[in-house]
Parts: sequence; structure tokens; C-alpha cells
Amino acid sequence: MLARLQFAVTTVFHYFFVPLSIGLSLFIAILQTRYLRTGDEKMKRLVKFWGKLFLINFAMGVATGIVQEFQFGMNWSEYSRYVGDIFGAPLAVEALLAFFIESTFLGLWVFGWEKLSKKLHLTCIWLVAIATAISAFWILTANSFMQNPVGFYLNAATDRAELVSFAQLLTNSHTAYQYAHVFFGALATVGFFALGVSAYQILKGREQQLFIKSFAQAALFALIGTAAVIGVGHFQGVYLVREQPMKMAVADAHWNTADKPDWPIVAIPNKAQGKNSFAVKVPGVLSFLSYNQFGRQVEGINDIQKDMSAKYGADDYIPNVWVTFYAFRFMLLAGLLMLLMAVLALVWRQQEKLTAHPKFLKLLIPAILLPYIANTGGWLVAEVGRQPWIVYGLQTVSKGVSVVVKAPTVLLSLLGFTVIYTVLLVIAVKLIKKTCRDGLAAETIEQEPAVATVG
Repeated sequence: MLARLQFAVTTVFHYFFVPLSIGLSLFIAILQTRYLRTGDEKMKRLVKFWGKLFLINFAMGVATGIVQEFQFGMNWSEYSRYVGDIFGAPLAVEALLAFFIESTFLGLWVFGWEKLSKKLHLTCIWLVAIATAISAFWILTANSFMQNPVGFYLNAATDRAELVSFAQLLTNSHTAYQYAHVFFGALATVGFFALGVSAYQILKGREQQLFIKSFAQAALFALIGTAAVIGVGHFQGVYLVREQPMKMAVADAHWNTADKPDWPIVAIPNKAQGKNSFAVKVPGVLSFLSYNQFGRQVEGINDIQKDMSAKYGADDYIPNVWVTFYAFRFMLLAGLLMLLMAVLALVWRQQEKLTAHPKFLKLLIPAILLPYIANTGGWLVAEVGRQPWIVYGLQTVSKGVSVVVKAPTVLLSLLGFTVIYTVLLVIAVKLIKKTCRDGLAAETIEQEPAVATVG
């Protein structure tokens, strides 16, 4: 439990920065493309402003992500021994290819403003955005193997799972749904982050014309990202009903198999009794959410438990119902609120409409937190809902934990990481707040050098 908690803490902290990095690099690339097309030097100041926020977020993401990977060889050494031949491959490609492209061209972008030609400099940020998206693909390829193991065989002599088809690993059906969900979630995250920051600057009366431009682009990101992630999420849920039925049954606290099951909005799950002690339900819609068909039978937790016990051996295959159920509900609620606000932001994106709705602008500032709530809730469903498996149907969490690292050591490092990550988070928030308070005042327009530029 301590090893699980440590990985959960480090992952949640790390993922505060990941979707913003994915989305913000693309957001900046589009803004800089507009700057190159118009030649408006004011747009350059706007690009550099968002670039500062990206760099703060990127640095924190790197700092928190490095520690996360070390846990595979420490707290989860038995897992690494058993499936490391497969799991390590996409992680190695991510580090040696995608991350190096990302970090190299980010450096060129940061220090090349007056040293590279405008087109070459723009190419650098586009390569950062592309590499960031590719980096996410490799990470999710590794995670999708844990959700839906493919492309391997079990070597009885070594008692290890070994990779036999890299192509199957790359084309894992789970990866397609998960990557789309994460990518569009990143667009929604940067959309609401940029809406909130732009709204703050507009309310302060700072460079309103410029920040209305970033507001309009952010509104488009927010609406496309939120609408797409809701749509993809539905089809991913239908996919999981087939591939991981226990996860979705627990996410809906659906205990008993029924032909026209209700969908509980809120519930008090009672695992000991195998039912909900209380629930407020929407009649007959769970079959549609599960299969895109009304009136179809949906298997419940109790029957899935019996099926899995027969297939894998007697054990408790029911994840934490409370955490999975309410993480799913928080994700859904945050998503619906985001969709409503994104629509309003797009409709009111012109200056005269925005200035006529100051309350809405003020509301967008705390709304920055909504995608973070949704992202965290989604990952809790994905990971807690997979329990007791560390690799679904192949290895349980109890079999993957290290047999060498003792509980007091894990507890000590857990406390240490929690303190350090909390400090890093506070520093990141303070730096972002300072950058936002300074606004574009800190950005000056440098004169183009007289010498010939590279590229």
C-alpha cells in the first residue's frame, strides 16, 4: 500500500504539468505562426509571455517525472523483472528520441529569438510541440500494455513476459482511445489555463487587444478539447466495458446484472453487502452508456467477480468502489462545466461582449482548476479501477512489488517526496502568478540584428 501510495502521489504531482506542456507548446506554435504571418511585433511579446509560462511548467514536469521512473526499479522491481523487456522499450524510445528532440529544440527556441531566422525559429517551437505529443504517445503505449497486454509471450524458463511483436505493442487497441483522451484533455487544459490568464489580464485592463486574441484562441482550444474528450471518453467507456468490465461496473457502482439498468448519479456503495445502500439514479440509460444500445443486458460487479474468480483463481477482483465511482463522477461534472464555459467563452470572445460580462471573466480564473480535477479523476479511474492488476490479467500488484525494499524505507521516501513535490508545486504556482502579475510589461521588443540570420 505504501508503494502504491508513493507512486500515486508522484504521478498526480507530475501530471499537474504534463497536459499543460502538451497543449501549451501547440498553443504557442499557433500564436507564433500568426506573428510570422502578420509581422505584428506586439504579437511577439504575447508569444514570449506564454513562452515563459511554458518554460516554468516544462521545468517542473521534468523535475517531477524523473523521480517517477526510478520507482519501477525500486518499489516495483518484481514488476520490472517480469515485464521490463516489454514495458522498458517504449520508455526508452520516449527518453532517447522524443524527449531529446523536445528539449533540444526548446533550447534553440528559447535562445534563438534574435539568432535564427523567423521561419527557422518558428520551426523550432513546432518541433517542440510535435515531439511533446510523440513523447506522450510512447508513455501511453507503455501504460496501455498494463491495461491490455499484447505482443508478448510467457517464457516458462525465465518466468518473464518477453516482447515478440513491437508492432502489436504500437497498435494496441487501448492506446488509440487513451492517447486521444489524453491529447484532447491537454487541449482542454491549456484552453482553460489560457482563458483564465487572459481573463485576468483583460480585467486588469492590460494590453486588452492582445489578450483578447489569446482569449479567442484559448476558447477554441477549450471547446474543441472538451467536446472531443467527452466524445472519445464515451467510446473509450464502451471499449472498456468489453475489455475491462469490472472497471466500468465499479465506476458506475453497478452491482447486479440487469437488462435495463439505471445509471446512479450519486450512491453509497456497500461492498460487504454487494449493493448500494443508497442511490439517486437515471432510469434505464446505463445500457446505452455501456453499449450504445438501450435495453441491453449489462453485467454487474457480483457476476464479474464470479467470472474472474473462475478464470484467474479465487481472489478479490473488486477495486475500491468509492474511489473509482466518485473519481468518475468528479471527472464527468468537471467536464460538463468545462463544456458550458467553453461555449460561453467562444460566443463572448469579442471585446465588447467580454467587457460586458466581468463576472464571467472572474469565474474563468478559478475555472483553471477544472481540467486538473478532470485529469486527476480520469487517471484515478484508469489506475484504481484496474486493481488488483498491475498488468491486467497477467500480474497482480501484490506480485509486482519489490521484495527487498522494506516498508519503513518506502514510508520515509514517500514523506520526503511529498514534501519536496509540495515545495516544487508552491514554487511553480508562485512563478506563474508572478509572470501573470507582470504581464507583458516585462516583455520588450528587441530590434532585429543587422547581421544576416541563420536559416
